[in-house]
Amino acid sequence: MAGTSPTRRRFLEGTLSGCLLPVLGSADARAAPQQIVYPRHIETMNERYDYDWLILRTALEKSVPAFGPFEMRQLDEAMSPPRVTQELTLPQGRINVLARATSPAVERQLLPVRIPIDKGLLGLRVFLVREADLPRFGAVRSLADLRALRAGQGKDWADVNILRAAGIPVVEGTFEHLYSMLMAGRFDFYSRGVDEAPLELREAQAQFPRIALEPSLLLAYPLPRYLFVRRDAEGERLARRLTAGLESMVQDGTLSALFRKYKGPIIERCGLEKRRLLSIPHPGLSPDTPLHRPELWYRPPPAK
Repeated sequence: MAGTSPTRRRFLEGTLSGCLLPVLGSADARAAPQQIVYPRHIETMNERYDYDWLILRTALEKSVPAFGPFEMRQLDEAMSPPRVTQELTLPQGRINVLARATSPAVERQLLPVRIPIDKGLLGLRVFLVREADLPRFGAVRSLADLRALRAGQGKDWADVNILRAAGIPVVEGTFEHLYSMLMAGRFDFYSRGVDEAPLELREAQAQFPRIALEPSLLLAYPLPRYLFVRRDAEGERLARRLTAGLESMVQDGTLSALFRKYKGPIIERCGLEKRRLLSIPHPGLSPDTPLHRPELWYRPPPAK
């Protein structure tokens, strides 16, 4: 697997090492391994999901003593994020788990496991902008200033309603056209998650060299990224297993350790401690969101 990152190589090695070991004392120890099938996203999107599948794998491993063995594999066919969600809604869908940002519509269709696997990092947003507009954004001091600028977002993304509810104008487009729309002046900034922006900037600058990462602002709102399963009996069993595994990861520090290892360098690259924090609410957030549990969320360092 030349050229493959160490994290990615772990996912491509097939059946997980250790997941088929018999578990003494477990009622499910001699049962057939539980089959876990997760999606393969379109190639330009696939690498950014590796952390999600590492968290999924670790949660399943943590739950082996109580829930028995498992086999985990990735679907062969690559699909777009909307297609992935649709696949999980089908009674005979080929996947039985996915990771994505939550929204009221998605929670009506699918069953969320309410532990944010990225500790809420997706709700911390930085902006991709036209290089010539950097001084314009450097002058933004408040939400009122930001409302004078137009955001670009993907069609039907959860962020669209959040931004509009805060009075920020939004122009929607398809993912593959948002960069060209930005450079054509259709909107003023492309709001991306802290762990999305550096990777996307690297890809986009090959075609659009005058796109820049805005260095002074950080927009924050609660946007948990959950594991979702199908709303049926099998999905409910899997949700119980994943909840138990993730809770174990929270309690023994594994989730925080993996977050620091895989997200820490990206957070550092974005220089969050140097940015002005602008916070807005998420009006569609479920009341069941565990905002009362600070150990589940990453808090950006205070600006110096």
